[in-house]
Amino acid sequence: IAIATNSKSMKFVALVSGGKDSIYSISECLKQGHTLVCCAHLSPPPKVEETDSFLVQSVGSSALPILVEECLGVPLISRVTCGKTSNTSLVYDVVDASKELPETEEVEDLYLLLKAAKTKFPELTACCCGAILSNYQRVRVEHVCSRLNLTLLSPLWRVGTQRNLMRCMVEDGLGAVLIKVASPPSLNRKHLLKTLAQVQARLEECEGKYGCAICGEGGEYESLVLDCDIYQKRLVLDSTTVVEDEEDEDICSVKILTCHSEEKGVKIGALDDVYKTERSTLLSDRLSQMCGINNTIS
Repeated sequence: IAIATNSKSMKFVALVSGGKDSIYSISECLKQGHTLVCCAHLSPPPKVEETDSFLVQSVGSSALPILVEECLGVPLISRVTCGKTSNTSLVYDVVDASKELPETEEVEDLYLLLKAAKTKFPELTACCCGAILSNYQRVRVEHVCSRLNLTLLSPLWRVGTQRNLMRCMVEDGLGAVLIKVASPPSLNRKHLLKTLAQVQARLEECEGKYGCAICGEGGEYESLVLDCDIYQKRLVLDSTTVVEDEEDEDICSVKILTCHSEEKGVKIGALDDVYKTERSTLLSDRLSQMCGINNTIS
């Protein structure tokens, strides 16, 4: 399986949920010199707000057409997924997975999604994924990429501590807000629609107190990026409502009723030119520097 480092420039499709990890991964791939051609998204079935998926984030899915096509300014390829799997092991085998209920296998939905993207854009040679720590997610995306002869771009994969990664996201002005919380007492309803910057201190406190994963790798929360420096326009949530889990009222999410894109005060150029700026240091280098500083202090 081909996994890219800082090698030749490639044209890539980005797997997106609209959350901080998928969007931040795109920005990092752009800094590495790769070219974003389109985005791909697995959406829940009609009238279903969220699927119980181990693979992808589905909450906030209704905002993806505007987020991708108007804010990022690239085409969006979508496919409905059941959000279920018959194979939850760390090793994924398409033969085993298809023995039972192949129509309810989310990894095969992912395969068909990326296959459609590659058919529409044959110039694609790579796929960007926002995985940070999840072996379950990483193994399955690798599996699908290998079947489609796509190089996997995974710039956030175990690149540093979650605390330092979050600090980089906040420093870079990633305008993500929480649209689901599922980790009481660390986070609750009052933290919905708060920005990463607003909840950063709380997350760092809860990391030590409750073992909370700062980047949400334990399912503590989900996010949606409303604005960042690779957006051509910002995303505005016009109308929302809070949906509580039927079995646990401490688990709740934001249902987006209406949203739109809005011109930004400072016009950003083409995506390819975004990172021809002073902030061109790769994330891996920045985190290595931060780790060295932390070790010196300690």
